[in-house]
Amino acid sequence: MIRIIRMQIRVIRIANNMALFSDNQPDPQRELQREIVKKEREYKSGLNTLRDLIAPSAFRVNQNSVEVSGRLARSFFIMSYPRFISVDWLAPIISLDAPIDMAMFIYPMATDEIMKKLKSKVGQLEASMRLGQEKGNVRDPMMETAFQDVEELRNRLQQGTERYFRFSIYFTLYADDLKELDQFSATLESLLGSKLIVAKPAILQMEQGFNSTLPLGNDELAIATNMNTQPLSTTFPFVSSELTSNDGILYGINRHNNSLILFDRFQMENANSVVFAKSGSGKSYAVKLEILRSLMLGTDVIVIDPENEYRHLSNAVGGSFLNISLNSDSRVNPFDLPRGIEGESKEDILRSAVVNLLGLMNLMLGKLDPTEEAIMDRAIWETYAKKDITANSDFTNIEPPTMQDLVEILTGMVGGESMAQRLTKYTQGTFSGIFNQTTNINLDNQLVVFSIRDLEDALRPIAIYVTLNYIWNVVRSTLKKRILVIDEAWWMMQHDDSAKFLFGIAKRARKYYLGVTTVTQDVSDFLQSPYGKPIVTNSSLQLLLKQSPAAIDVIVETFFLTEGEKYLLLESDVGEGIFFAGIKHVAIKIIASYMEDQIITTDPKRALEIEEAKKEMQAQGSSEN
Repeated sequence: MIRIIRMQIRVIRIANNMALFSDNQPDPQRELQREIVKKEREYKSGLNTLRDLIAPSAFRVNQNSVEVSGRLARSFFIMSYPRFISVDWLAPIISLDAPIDMAMFIYPMATDEIMKKLKSKVGQLEASMRLGQEKGNVRDPMMETAFQDVEELRNRLQQGTERYFRFSIYFTLYADDLKELDQFSATLESLLGSKLIVAKPAILQMEQGFNSTLPLGNDELAIATNMNTQPLSTTFPFVSSELTSNDGILYGINRHNNSLILFDRFQMENANSVVFAKSGSGKSYAVKLEILRSLMLGTDVIVIDPENEYRHLSNAVGGSFLNISLNSDSRVNPFDLPRGIEGESKEDILRSAVVNLLGLMNLMLGKLDPTEEAIMDRAIWETYAKKDITANSDFTNIEPPTMQDLVEILTGMVGGESMAQRLTKYTQGTFSGIFNQTTNINLDNQLVVFSIRDLEDALRPIAIYVTLNYIWNVVRSTLKKRILVIDEAWWMMQHDDSAKFLFGIAKRARKYYLGVTTVTQDVSDFLQSPYGKPIVTNSSLQLLLKQSPAAIDVIVETFFLTEGEKYLLLESDVGEGIFFAGIKHVAIKIIASYMEDQIITTDPKRALEIEEAKKEMQAQGSSEN
């Protein structure tokens, strides 16, 4: 039909052009021009415009709502405000879990006109108060307060520190049915009413209210309130905290406004983080979710696992799972030398190894007194010298000494016999083998998990210390984007030497592109250590999940939490808490996809169900074959 009309218009236009060359236009020509206009109008009426594309399919106006394309909408305006209003009074409305449009209209007013009106108002108030005094009436506090407010506003306007405006604010709520719309409306009026702000629905003006909240800039309701600069500034709408960036991984959902918490820890001043939570609140779940998503972005991850919680994750992504125990074949030699980096001399490398070994001896033998520490220092140097390892040696093809070599040196030294005797349990006694053999592991995998679950409690701090020392030597040798996760770090905080070593790693990690994640459930033990708070202050990210009442006071003091944040941590569900990134922090809810949840779940009941489901699938597969 459109093509036929176009052809008719083209024929008529040609005839019209031919007629223009004649001097005298006959009356039929006028009929032809009218026909052209009529056909063009018919043609344009069949075209789609931008207004047709964005317009709703249907629009119905009711007394207290409008229906837009099958959805109901109701508009509100604010009729009055209290004398005092808080800064964040709009925050609950903006964070309301309901579809809502909001529009503000601010009309500046001339200061000289306002000053004239205020002067007249001051005169009226003064006259009323004087008249009341002459009649012997009791003073009116409301009138006196109004007089003081007007005088204060006049002074600020005169000084130029304030301006005067007419202010309008409208809300439009959307819902699928009338019941839901009434529920949203009651919530909106209740939230505003709790702050003594009176909101009214635009009854019989719903179409004008709906149009006023559209992004057109049309104030069709024209219901405004007088406001000066100070109260008007409280209407700034962007008051909820945001932790969303263009890079990084998804940590969870912002409970303030349901936005995504996307963050890259390596863009902070350091990439360290701490995770504090009571048992069963989801801390390991949150850490494993971060590990899984970091692996997808190419980050290498190393984990110290005290309870075999990361084994399933390691198997799922093809990582290396190394069991450090008396019955395991995995061994780490504490006498391994650090790999040298650019600008570091051999003497510095050797001295660093001796310092770390002295800290290890304090863990193995108990706190050494100054005399014993001096003897041990000389014995370690002589142990390296026994293997021809000195500041002038070539470190490329050397065989490091073992714990047995140190025992032999101490046995032949005056004053070292006692320490040699105490070290024999690590070379010939109950704990022999684990720290007395050459290293046979490597970190050539994107995910490496060191499990220490099968170690005795007395050996755990020692094993963590030795393992961390080995990891640190590897990290220093090659610059690579890595995350080091130390679960249940309170084991190391029980001893000053291991706590000091962990603090040293956290402090120096940034230089080697390493982010240290410290996870603990015993917050009190961790923070009571002299190195606990320094580790927290050297961590740009902090994740606080549900806390026990016994530890909450320490958490509040350390992180300067408000009363509201304190009770949020006490009443949070599993996977909920507060996420700190630098000076910003928001309430977080950690959410994983179905596949992620199957890999990282720490709930024993869920893990058992998954294992049973796998066995059933395997049994079905074998029966079909």
